[in-house]
Amino acid sequence: MPKVEFLFDFGSPNAYLSHLVIPRIEKRTGATFVYLPVLLGGVFKLTNNRSPAESNAGIKNKPEYQRLETERFVRQHGITRYQHNPFFPVNTLMIMRGAVAAQQLGIFERYVDEVYRHMWAEPKKLDDPAVLRAALLESDLPADRLFELVQTAPVKEALMAETQRAVDRGTFGSPTFFVDDDIYFGKDRLRDVEEAIVAKR
Repeated sequence: MPKVEFLFDFGSPNAYLSHLVIPRIEKRTGATFVYLPVLLGGVFKLTNNRSPAESNAGIKNKPEYQRLETERFVRQHGITRYQHNPFFPVNTLMIMRGAVAAQQLGIFERYVDEVYRHMWAEPKKLDDPAVLRAALLESDLPADRLFELVQTAPVKEALMAETQRAVDRGTFGSPTFFVDDDIYFGKDRLRDVEEAIVAKR
């Protein structure tokens, strides 16, 4: 079975939509996607890239088309728990460090599910510490411990290192997928990812 990796940042709606589809691909192929938290702002800085909201600003028709493509993707996959976050863009530094901290605490999968819920299913302003704390507590996650860990050097350095490693491998945005060493970018490449898994299996 090939190694399959999903490089994500909670601030990317396309990464969230991919997250909702990944379990079905895992079930069909028998593969397990390894989730790797990266800081999208750091990726952009290291690659001289910009977010679609910035790069598409002022371009006639392109943002509207991208919204149409999102609607098509949502319908195609029967996704019901997705809303535009009215606070977008959200600074994700704290919650991405929180993902690293959650790995250390052994609660990573639940943390990812719940933070995604609070970001894109029941949208909140998660770069507000008070809002984030309340959301973590609502999800029965150890908010105080997570808030402590995200301020520690090992957590900060781990996120920076994973972000740098992602760029070194060819990443320039999120969602990015690797099937062994083959890179795929964007939720619309999930079919290619699945085909690559089957071919390499």
